[in-house]
Amino acid sequence: MQISDSSSRILAGLLEARTGQQLTMSRRWRIETALSSLLRERGIATLDELITILVMGREPSLSQQVVEALLNNETYFFRDRAPFDLLQRYALPELAKRREKERRLKIWSAGCSTGQEVYSLAMLFAEEPDKWTGWTVDVLGTDVSSSCVDRARNGTYTQFEVQRGLGINQMIKWFEESADGWRAVERLRKPVRFQVHNLLEPVPHPGGFDIVLCRNVLLYLSPDKKTVAFERLASAMAEDGWLMLGAGETVIGQTGKLGADINARGLYRLIGDGSSVEKRGGPDRRTAAGG
Repeated sequence: MQISDSSSRILAGLLEARTGQQLTMSRRWRIETALSSLLRERGIATLDELITILVMGREPSLSQQVVEALLNNETYFFRDRAPFDLLQRYALPELAKRREKERRLKIWSAGCSTGQEVYSLAMLFAEEPDKWTGWTVDVLGTDVSSSCVDRARNGTYTQFEVQRGLGINQMIKWFEESADGWRAVERLRKPVRFQVHNLLEPVPHPGGFDIVLCRNVLLYLSPDKKTVAFERLASAMAEDGWLMLGAGETVIGQTGKLGADINARGLYRLIGDGSSVEKRGGPDRRTAAGG
């Protein structure tokens, strides 16, 4: 399949308007691969024919299907294991001390895709029952894709998916084989919930989250959308909470509300919370304008 420049621009504009994510020129090679199965299902011969249908507005549901197909939903269990080790070694023990009285934790995984990150978090708690017995742990996963959220809620994965990031013992312990694949056991599903949410919209439970994870989402946003996203993320955090980004993401030059925790590289804190925060995260307008 071939796609004209004008058609690729229309698709990129649709994706950004619905999700805030950019489909830059360097990523437009994905269009044909991402949409090929949708075209076959709908009996549409070419990408340009698809654009004609979208522009004419004859099938409103089709535009949402196109957007969801263009999203990068790459994820797997315990992705880039080091961040989870950092949470387990540093953030969670600290929170266990600070929240000893109320014994309640709230965690938000923003851009959770099909849910593997959320269930990975649930495993961190389930694998240390002596530490967390009597605690209420609420893990919320959100994503802009309704189809991803539906899959995450179900908690069922293919053999390939469930093996990505999990050892055989974890796989057998925390997932049950069924006719549809491997489903997370009830003990993992109980503390987690999922909902459709766009990171650029007002956050669920402002100021309520002890840990916010937003990994490899901001990479696809324009500089102005990143500024909005950081505003949302900061507003979601408890005063002494943490934000975790992806390995290729940073707050530097993007926001003045967050700084790196000097005691735990890879985690970010609200500036002005009285903790040891590196305060060079304030936006340099020239840097922010240039990305």
